[in-house]
Amino acid sequence: MPIRQLSETMINQIAAGEVIERPASVVKELVENALDAGAARVEIVTAGGGLNLIRVTDDGSGIPEKELALAIARHCTSKLADNIHDIRSLGFRGEALPSIGSVARLSIRSRTANGDTAAEIGIEGGRVSAVKPAAANRGTTVEVRDLFFATPARLKFMKGERAESSATSDVIKRIAIAFPAVRFTLAGSDRSTLELPATDDSPEGRLRRVAQVMGADFPENAIAIDAVRDGVHLAGHVSIPSFSRANALQQYVYVNGRPVRDKLIAGAIRGAFADVLPRDRHAVTVLFLTLDPAIVDVNVHPAKADVRFRDPGLVRGLIVGAIREALANAGIRAATSGAAGMMAAFRPGAASYAHSGPANGHRSYEAAYRASGSAGFDPARSPQRPLDMGFENTEPGNGGFGENDQAAFDAGPLHSADARAGQTETAETLLGTVLGAARAQVHENYIVAQTRDSLVIVDQHAAHERLVYEALKNALHARAVPSQMLLLPEIVDLPEEDAERLAMHSETLARFGLAVERFGPGAVAVRETPSMLGETNVQQLVRDLADEIADNDTVDTLKERLDRIAATMACHGSVRSGRLLKPEEMNALLRQMEATPGSGTCNHGRPTYIELKLADIERLFGRR
Repeated sequence: MPIRQLSETMINQIAAGEVIERPASVVKELVENALDAGAARVEIVTAGGGLNLIRVTDDGSGIPEKELALAIARHCTSKLADNIHDIRSLGFRGEALPSIGSVARLSIRSRTANGDTAAEIGIEGGRVSAVKPAAANRGTTVEVRDLFFATPARLKFMKGERAESSATSDVIKRIAIAFPAVRFTLAGSDRSTLELPATDDSPEGRLRRVAQVMGADFPENAIAIDAVRDGVHLAGHVSIPSFSRANALQQYVYVNGRPVRDKLIAGAIRGAFADVLPRDRHAVTVLFLTLDPAIVDVNVHPAKADVRFRDPGLVRGLIVGAIREALANAGIRAATSGAAGMMAAFRPGAASYAHSGPANGHRSYEAAYRASGSAGFDPARSPQRPLDMGFENTEPGNGGFGENDQAAFDAGPLHSADARAGQTETAETLLGTVLGAARAQVHENYIVAQTRDSLVIVDQHAAHERLVYEALKNALHARAVPSQMLLLPEIVDLPEEDAERLAMHSETLARFGLAVERFGPGAVAVRETPSMLGETNVQQLVRDLADEIADNDTVDTLKERLDRIAATMACHGSVRSGRLLKPEEMNALLRQMEATPGSGTCNHGRPTYIELKLADIERLFGRR
């Protein structure tokens, strides 16, 4: 077949395959155009999941009649000057409207602020109609009907009406968070109405918009982020560790106001929460990155959801450092969802919590309860006797502990000088602390404490596990990690660029106990490995490190492996379920929790304590 020039319609249909994937993509492009036009109100109406109808109406600046024909021509835009590296608008490629018009029936009706009348133009499957007068208020209305009628093969890949409607709602919510001063309305016969009233651009107004989109419980369980490094500003909010989700769909990230889904940023968020969340849980985040447009490329893909940073290490380091610092400075906080679950469990007729087994791999709570027998409480024999019975004659073995367990417990941070210092405080002073004063231990696992306005229940094993882990981790990273020399150096064959990257990071790797040096153009020699790893697959470890350095320019893989070993050691060296604690031991544990960052969750991401406000307890008894 000879080389020939494709028709304009064919070119637009090819472009539509990249820009217009589904109805939600159309909504995204049209709403972004409305926002670039300075709209303060955007109304979206859909039908049939967006396949039958999409109508977007705004009160922006409008399109002059003489420019309507250009608006639907390919690569025509008013948003980009001569510098592709200085993009300050959401759209700039000039592809969206002609792409939509090539696969659907598109009409645009617009009126400027100074125009006496409106004008309208249409395009159907790539065929453009003449501009004609119309009646309309100031702004622009874009109507898309019968999406993909000109490319019926694409319709086979569309999901159900409900799924397409849900995707459209998600797009609107993501955009709305970045523009709190704009009112958004999403309605139609295929959905319930979504209305997001305008707030303002202040931090408080932005947080109100976040609450509209993500629910009122997120601000109550969030920590503010505000950090700057080398001209890159990071702001927003992240959830406390005990407030997490099973997927990453509620991680909203914006680069210069543009919603993005970037692998580098997602990895940085996961790395920042690695110590406080399990691998199958995800933090809830709303983060805004603001930086010079010249050092970020948003022209990676026609959909503009991917970005590339000139200095990815700077951006990743800023995100990880800012989130970890915020978590450390936030102190200890319990998620409000825990109290809500407790309230629901206490209500008459509430279903009891199912428990498939021990929460920590040790003696189960049910077994501890059965140990007391079925005849009721007997102070002479019950291992759950109240604190006022005293612990003077209690032996460590009564809790099911061996000598090694007791030694590990005595060596932990629970018995540090700082922890014991709080034991002399008065009861009134302890009531004013975050976790209050210990009042009882129930089922040999839960510490019940009282503050001035709440009741606190602490899982003693989970809490002490976190304390021991933090102590081990601090000791681990305060000095070089001990290493063991290999009898014969391990030679790892790698691509030359990977070997070069490992050599560049050799000093950092040596601090973690891994001695690596170049061994010819395409290999490295490993002479020492961290002692904590024991016998390990050196080949796989080095290749994993090379892959991570290539992606993120970090060596966190090795650090995470060492931290996982420390977490395992902490789990086996902490206070077990079923261990009876003296009053001063319980109060020492509470004080140490208050002084330890991240102690709101254990190493596995489970909450270490739940707080129930006095007002909620009074409501349970009908006092309020």
